[in-house]
Amino acid sequence: MKDTETIGLIGGGQMGEALIRGMINSGLTTAGRIMAAEPADSRREFLSSTYHIKATDTAEEICNFASILILAVKPQIMQSVLAQYKPFMGSEHLIISIAAGVPIGALEQGIGKLRIIRVMPNTPALVLAGASALSPNARASAEDLELGMEIFSAIGTCVHLPENLLDAVTGLSGSGPGYIFTFIEAMIDGGVLAGIPRPVAEQLVLQTVYGSAKLALETGKPPAALKAMVTSPGGTTIAGIHALEEAGLRGTVMSAVDRATIRSKELGV
Repeated sequence: MKDTETIGLIGGGQMGEALIRGMINSGLTTAGRIMAAEPADSRREFLSSTYHIKATDTAEEICNFASILILAVKPQIMQSVLAQYKPFMGSEHLIISIAAGVPIGALEQGIGKLRIIRVMPNTPALVLAGASALSPNARASAEDLELGMEIFSAIGTCVHLPENLLDAVTGLSGSGPGYIFTFIEAMIDGGVLAGIPRPVAEQLVLQTVYGSAKLALETGKPPAALKAMVTSPGGTTIAGIHALEEAGLRGTVMSAVDRATIRSKELGV
């Protein structure tokens, strides 16, 4: 990222904070080149004191400050936010939206045909382990796309996909942490049911999930091959997997992704 680039976060909630923390911790930019626009006084004070960034509650101030404006607001209020910010946005700005389900067409309808990139990140960005997918509009340049990839690669991994797949990304990796945390919670309860003290069960489960993901990432082996490594004939693992299959785990997870994808599309209408 060029030293001249400045970043404005419109919305200082969970994902806005994740981006702030990620960009600073990764060294992509400095706190002095970031500003957050947030209506709540307490939240502005928290972000400013915690990350030493600038904070404001006015659209004009952040638009005058930033060359890159990241829309980090809930999809339900996006149109009202766009109406508030439109008078201060122009061709000098690169607009990046991380609102789930809000298509580029709706953004263009709200602020005009500016340079726009739509991104679907997820909350592990808070620890620089996010998974994001992005899609630019026709006005965004190759340099804009590269800049967007740079920002979101700094907080994890980022892929470029056509916009018609971003709702599916929302249902998969965007909502995915919620599925994983539910599974983790269930595994911990299973350990408690088997007699393991809860704090110990939590420690074992978290390390097991982390280690399994790390093994898959670093070896590049298909999940089926890795599963085979731990699944002995007539052993404990295949007995446990059999119970999961009897309960329809695969179909349930697939349905969860599909249902979340549908909801993402509904939010974008």
